[in-house]
Amino acid sequence: MLAVGEIEMPILLHIDSSPMEQTSISRRLTREFVQRWRNANPQGEVRSRDLAAITIPVIDAAWISANLTPGESRTSQQDHLLALSTELTQELLDADEYVIGVPMHNWGPSSSFKLWADHIVRFGKTILVTPAGPKGTLGNKRATFFIAAGQQYGSHAADAPSNLLEPWLRTFFGNLGVKKMQFVFVDGTARVKFGRIDEATFLAPYMEAM
Repeated sequence: MLAVGEIEMPILLHIDSSPMEQTSISRRLTREFVQRWRNANPQGEVRSRDLAAITIPVIDAAWISANLTPGESRTSQQDHLLALSTELTQELLDADEYVIGVPMHNWGPSSSFKLWADHIVRFGKTILVTPAGPKGTLGNKRATFFIAAGQQYGSHAADAPSNLLEPWLRTFFGNLGVKKMQFVFVDGTARVKFGRIDEATFLAPYMEAM
């Protein structure tokens, strides 16, 4: 609870998932977004999570059992199994807004991002079981996604139907309750990688539209 006269400061959760470090296009764009957000919210707080820099375990039967067990009934071993998941989930619950960089790998999310996604589907936290069915709890959050893809997947591209990532993200976060979603799809990044266009020129239209 806030003290009288205290103003609640906004929190931005900044998530990167590309393994390409400083050459990553999605990371370059999330950094720019964060800088502009800081300028617009000088009293706000940015919390960053680099999914490619941590080891996220694969979901197994013991983890699923722990997730399905009500918190008050879990054993200490089950709480230990869920410890990283609880930390990642709390970051989502605490933040007011998310900026998320996601590279397209084999027409879907990167492996680190998919593991993270599996860990944040938590019953009683991000998902509530109601008589009407599961209900996401992140309805008051806003999310901006920067999706980077090597090939061309725009609406007029021949490979447009292969863009499975954006619909997947919409479905996933929609089921967690997020309604305010903005997607910036940055395709054709292979042109930068192979020197057909310099990075600044390639990114210019995305920077201007941000």
